[in-house]
Parts: sequence; structure tokens; C-alpha cells
Amino acid sequence: MSSKETYLGDVQDVDGTSVSLTLSKKSMTGFVYIDGQGYRVGQIGSFVRIPIGFTSLFGIVSQVGASAIPSNITDLTITGDRWMKIQLIGEGQRDGVFERGLSQYPTIGDQVHLVSEKELKNIYGQPDRPYFVKIGHISNADSIPALIDVNKLITRHSAVVGTTGSGKSTTVASLINALSDKDKYPSSRIIMLDLHGEYGSALKSRANIYKINPDTSSKLKEKGLYIPFWALNFDELCEISFGKFDNEKDRNIVLERVQKYKIESLKKHPKKGANADALSVDSPIPFSLHDLWYELYTETFGTYYKGAGKPLDCIAYETNSDGVELKGDPKNGIAPIFKNVKNDAGDPEKINYLPTQLNLGKQLQLLGTKLRIPRYDFIFKPAEWSSQKDGEVGRDLDELLKDWIGSDKPVTILDLSGVPGDILQTTIGAVLRILYEALFWARNLSQGGRYRPLLIVMEEAHIYLNDDFKGMASKVVQRIVKEGRKYGIGAMIVSQRPSEINATILSQCGTFFCATTFKFIR
Repeated sequence: MSSKETYLGDVQDVDGTSVSLTLSKKSMTGFVYIDGQGYRVGQIGSFVRIPIGFTSLFGIVSQVGASAIPSNITDLTITGDRWMKIQLIGEGQRDGVFERGLSQYPTIGDQVHLVSEKELKNIYGQPDRPYFVKIGHISNADSIPALIDVNKLITRHSAVVGTTGSGKSTTVASLINALSDKDKYPSSRIIMLDLHGEYGSALKSRANIYKINPDTSSKLKEKGLYIPFWALNFDELCEISFGKFDNEKDRNIVLERVQKYKIESLKKHPKKGANADALSVDSPIPFSLHDLWYELYTETFGTYYKGAGKPLDCIAYETNSDGVELKGDPKNGIAPIFKNVKNDAGDPEKINYLPTQLNLGKQLQLLGTKLRIPRYDFIFKPAEWSSQKDGEVGRDLDELLKDWIGSDKPVTILDLSGVPGDILQTTIGAVLRILYEALFWARNLSQGGRYRPLLIVMEEAHIYLNDDFKGMASKVVQRIVKEGRKYGIGAMIVSQRPSEINATILSQCGTFFCATTFKFIR
């Protein structure tokens, strides 16, 4: 191709990777054809080339017109000059191989040329390279496929951003469909946090769908989503069940009781790798939260007989019309009803409060309410993961993780659309922490991320990854994006309001998909 056909102008100013040039009066204008392909000169987003010896620097047009004039030479410009600003992105060697980054920079007077579709293939046209997946085509070159390096996409994290209706969900679905192709990537493993239940239909043939209220008659073959409370650490458990404590003393009382219940559970049902001496309150040991709640409730609100031959530890329950004591039901969160205090002198059934140090009335009332509401059952009554009074469970945490990240299907969708809003952020934080810790501790095993990476897709990320550092999800994801790639954990952040997402998280994303109408994806 003749250099006169592609010549645009000469470099006039260089500021790092930003280069400004004036378009030559002899350069082509408007819409022209080169090798049968049409090009518009100076179109934002088009590529240019700056030959320097045996090397060519490549850049993308970012500004045209008066706004592209460098501020330091504004007074020296000649009226009528046409300016253009480009951002350098990489360089191509004589053999045609393109590499990102720069080993040298242009100087004043270097010629700038339009990049043809044939030359763009040196940058983008590598469909036969291993671990590259096609997700569409380049917007200004239909014959060149848009390729994604799977390894870098997963281990260096990514973000899909754009306004409402711009095509984020379509983009994500296209990406996941490409990455979950079992013929090309038989070991692919993806878990999606779906807050609105919109990915099940698009990925039904490749995904296991877990939902709080599954529709068993649905063609999607939804399964029940369970997150057992005993798998949460103590902070997560308090956020979801007890709420805030009035003081550190009350919190420590609950902490000690949880620790006690877990130790007793471990003694009755020993687990490999766990022992009472090394057990912490955060260890995922099954115990009965319902019985703990009943015990604390009785100590806080109970009234006790005193005198009249009745023992001091005899609780004074109210009775119904049939004379049955209303002792409540721990399993269903039904609180006992105690008799009123009677302090009359000489009364044969004198009743006193039990002297107690507990001040947990508000917290226990809240937990009792949640134990009775069905929409919290996925945490407090998690089917086969529910704990008996002695800590016995039908299935343990390893089987839960196997369902999520060890199944025969490459994609697992956790449909969180039914999670109550007051515990949504904490629930997401708990799920992400469990996944991260599972792959961290299994890092040297075949199930770990080093041998089989895991991609975590987080929809509507601005809801739980904002700058509120008290949010547990934000803390966990910051750890994932900073350290996760060492253990084979990748993150894909999806949001319509990226400005609300924590800056540390976005700064660690190596690939951005910015949706407009997203012609880029088919």
C-alpha cells in the first residue's frame, strides 16, 4: 500500500503516551476506500500508525478538532489547522508481531498514517492461538474477530460496565457462554451471583441453578439454595441473626456460648483436621442455633419459683386453657411464655426473676422472629445441612462446596433474588468468603484454583462493593482482587454505576468491557 494513501499528518507535540498532530492539507479527507475497505479520517476510536525505523508505534484517536490542540501551544496555532490527539497503545516489529507497551516514543515531525484493516489483523487477528475465545468482531473491521485471552481474563480480573439497557447482561451471557464451552475448556469453572434471576434462561444448558424458592416444575431444573448459618464466621452470624449489640460484654457472652456449643458438637461428632484445642468461634462446626436461642431467651426472660418446696431452677411457665405449659418450640422459633412475677409476702407460689447478667432482649426477639419467617429458612433451616441439638447434620460443608464448584456443569448460578434485603450484603460477603477460603486451603489439591481456576461473576456489584468499608462483601472482594490470582480465583465485576464501586477493586481489573449499545457483541 502506498504511504501517500494512508498519510495523515506530522507529530507536533508529545506528552508521554499522548501525541498531538496536525492533519496535512494533502491528506485524505472524508470517506475513502483503501483495498476495497471504506475509512473515515479522524474518527474517534480509529487506529493510526507512526513508523520509526523498523518499528511502528500504534495509537487510537481520542480527540479531534480544537479541543485536541495542546494547551502549551494554543497561541502559536495557525487558524485553519486541523488537530488530532492520539493515545499510544503499543508497537509492532518488522515481523508484524504486535506488543502492548512502548520501548520508544515519536519525535516532532514523524509521520502519522491511517491503519488499514489488513494491518489491524496484526493486532487482533490471532484466532488460532490457544486459550483465546471469540466473542464478536472489531466494530470498525467486521472481518477481524474480537478475541479474549481466557487466562488473563480470569486471573487478572475484569469489569463489565455501562448504563441501564446498554447490553451488560447480554455481554456477560455471551462471555460466559464462550468461556463455558466444554469442548474447548473442559475444566472451566464459573460461579455467578445473580441478584435478579436473569441468567438462568440464557445459560440453562450449561448451568446448575440454585434458588431460595426453587420452582421444581420449571424447565430450568432449579435447586434449593442453602447457606447454613454454622458455616458463617462469628461476625457474619451476628449480622444476620442477632444484629448489633449494645455493648462488648453482651457480644462476648454470645461468643462464649457459640464457642461452647461448637466444642460440644465436635466432641460428639469428631471431624478430620479439627480438634477442641484449635477450634475457634469462626470454625464451620455445626451446632444448633435454635437451642442456643432458646437457652439465652430463657435466661433473659424466664421467671422462677422460689419457696413452697419448689426448686430454685424450676421455671414458671404459663399454661393454656387445657393446663398445658407454654414452653415454646426451639425448632420453630416459638418463644416460651413465663408467668408474671409475684412478690407478695407469704404467697405459696412466689415467683422471682432469675438474677442474670444477660441484656439480650432486643437481639433475641429479632432472632426469634427470623427463625419463624420462612424466607430466612435457607440460612436457619438449610435442609440436609440443618443441625440437630447435638450438632449432627445430614450433609457437611464439603458437599455444599462440591455442589457449587465441583459439579459436572461448568457454570453455577446462585440466584439471590429472594434473599431478604436486610441480610443481602452480609449473605453475599459470606458466600464470597467461603469460596475464597475453600480455594485457598485447597490450593495444592486438584480441586484448588491453581489447577482449575474459578471465575466469580458479581452482578449489580455497586450494591455490595461500595466504599462502605463496614460491608463484609467489599472487604472479601478487595482481598480476592489483590491476592486471588495467586490461588486461581478471578473476579468479573458487573455494574451500571461503576463510580459507586470501591476504587481499590476497580483498579485491580485488567480488562474492561464498556457497554453502549454494544455492537461489539453478537
